[in-house]
Amino acid sequence: MSTTKAVVVDPSAPGRFVIADFPAPQALPNQAIVRVKAVSINRGEVRYSMSAPAGRRPGWDLAGIVEKAAADGTGPKEGSRVVGLLNVGSWAQSVAVPTNAVAELPDSVSFEAASTLPVAGLTALHSLSKGGFLLGKKVLVTGATGGTGDFTIQLAKLAGALVVALARSKDREPIARQFGADHVVIGDDLSPAVALGPYDLIVDSVGGPNFGKTIEMLATRGVHVIFGATGGTDVSFNANKFYLAGHASLYGFILFKELNIEPASVGLKILAELVASGKLRPRVEIVESWTKVAELAQQLTDRKFVGKAVMRVE
Repeated sequence: MSTTKAVVVDPSAPGRFVIADFPAPQALPNQAIVRVKAVSINRGEVRYSMSAPAGRRPGWDLAGIVEKAAADGTGPKEGSRVVGLLNVGSWAQSVAVPTNAVAELPDSVSFEAASTLPVAGLTALHSLSKGGFLLGKKVLVTGATGGTGDFTIQLAKLAGALVVALARSKDREPIARQFGADHVVIGDDLSPAVALGPYDLIVDSVGGPNFGKTIEMLATRGVHVIFGATGGTDVSFNANKFYLAGHASLYGFILFKELNIEPASVGLKILAELVASGKLRPRVEIVESWTKVAELAQQLTDRKFVGKAVMRVE
């Protein structure tokens, strides 16, 4: 039986991650076998893995080359360069990917850049869609210098929005401005953001105490999209200020549920083409061998870097 190597959770190992041998993937008729060249690391999959039982195979994002096309004739052909997304297990040499979760890559887009697109890029793309037609509208982005924040700022600007970014510290302001933020508000004093509002769309990955402040900044028919709570899960807000905005709404966002409505292949194609045209720029902070997975996961947990970390799969 042929085998492939993959990252797996091992609670007894330093850093909880090891690379081990597994049976080679067997594809369903609607799946392509992809030889993985690069994967990016997301905070969510690392957090889940820190408490996962032995044997869990982490990984969402991937980019690589189709080794075997899907038997049902859908999706990219053998030899195609692709970017894709799995619910679990992408940190491997070879994986079976549903063809509705994979898109072809233009030749000018590197595997390393492409691997940052699935979770972070699709989250930004689908979150912004909740605001409808964004030309001339005001968009507030929390956690603006994280992997998803970078994409959210850029895509909102491409859509014609005025973008206000909330950043953790002063040293991150140049990053937000580099990607197109019109205004950057630093720290927990949100009064400058209040003055720039109200907002037609708020894209929030932080939650916590600032949730109550930002949700009060919604314009009439404004939408607050929350997909993370790095600042804390217990929140409170002034209900009067929320409902008096008029027709305002709060949207709980989970990417994999959104992809039940529109398959990942659609958004991945859009994102890859934007990168190829130079209109969208992934911020790859670190590129390392996947043999350093435990070290990179710890650095991500400890917030040692701001952009995306990418692992080359060997």
